[in-house]
Amino acid sequence: MRSTLTLLAAACVAAGAVAADNWTQFRGPNGTGHSDARGLPVKWSETENVVWKTPIHDKGWSSPVVWGNQVWVTTARKDGTEFYAVCVDRDKGKVLHDIKVFEVEKPEFCHDFNSYASPTPVIEEGHVYVHFGTYGTACLDTATGKKLWENRELHCDHFRGPGSSPILHGDLLFVTFDGFDVQFVAALNKKNGEVVWKKDRDIEYNVQSGDNKKAYSTPSIITVKGKAQLVSPAAVATIAYDPKTGAELWKVYQGGMNVAQPPQYYDGRVILCTGDGGLKLLAVRPDGSGDVTKTHIDWKYAKAVPSRTAPLLIDDKLVMVNEQGILSCLTAKDGQPLWQERVRGAFSASPLYVDGKLYLFSQDGESVVGEVGKSWKELAVNTLDDGCMATPAVAGKALFIRTKTHLYRIEKKE
Repeated sequence: MRSTLTLLAAACVAAGAVAADNWTQFRGPNGTGHSDARGLPVKWSETENVVWKTPIHDKGWSSPVVWGNQVWVTTARKDGTEFYAVCVDRDKGKVLHDIKVFEVEKPEFCHDFNSYASPTPVIEEGHVYVHFGTYGTACLDTATGKKLWENRELHCDHFRGPGSSPILHGDLLFVTFDGFDVQFVAALNKKNGEVVWKKDRDIEYNVQSGDNKKAYSTPSIITVKGKAQLVSPAAVATIAYDPKTGAELWKVYQGGMNVAQPPQYYDGRVILCTGDGGLKLLAVRPDGSGDVTKTHIDWKYAKAVPSRTAPLLIDDKLVMVNEQGILSCLTAKDGQPLWQERVRGAFSASPLYVDGKLYLFSQDGESVVGEVGKSWKELAVNTLDDGCMATPAVAGKALFIRTKTHLYRIEKKE
């Protein structure tokens, strides 16, 4: 992550103030799903507002990241024996690099709904960091495609395949391993890949099955009283760590498993989704210490909460779409429901908010664009040949949409 969120910045991000030209990690520079881009298309199809369409080989659900004239994604053989990083020219859609990053002789099982290349890369000037969970992490030179370092010493049994994306903060790259067998968070030196700290999850799971211990979340960095916190959801509980040392700052028990969504930060509260089961959706004050479950939960909400897609802050509202296409809007301050609508499709990709419009991308190839206010106003339904498992990226005046088979640049043609 390029910069630490401050309380002021968090308020600005909630209004959409994120740099428009680069898209550096899962759900954008601050992990919020916002961009301050202007002029994105509302309507598109296979024949309308497509600048280019490039096939991406094999299978991967990782989101695109964008820096300068490059768009990067990861992909892998369906059987998990080879792992790749692919760089596409932002202007022309030509493949610039197609790099085999790792080979694996005997990969573990991956559920067909997931992929071996689901974690989204992180990019900064000159470097892209690709992560494949237990199969390894690597840093590539973006100009040459050369592998600068790799780390293959951190392992867990994902049981259904990897899913947690890394984030950057300062000189540290944070990776999450909530497996069937072991659960921990680690910080790598971004310059050489060495482990700076590794912290086992201090969680009382109170379950026998490792299936109930696994999760796929991406952490967030927030700042509370001038100090950075790495807020990292897991199955059963969420823990905030000191990003420099890995020291535990606070912990909240929310229940649930398969947690996938990164935390959101609004008005002094961390908003969490619990995945399958648990409290579903809750807001926690991050100024406590130790176990804050009984003291720092401000509100809870449980109706039609998603277990895959991430909620999105729009001004003082929290908007979310679940797997069945139920779109909900709550007040972010107290979790009170404002309205609920059903939109077309089933959803795994998280929504985006750009230029006053909400963009939703379904697994079936339809994308819904609308406006969020006192009610939902649908503006367009757009169809591509295949559906989205990956959350798209925004850069300049373009959407970079990864379907199950292709990468698109969607932009108004002048």
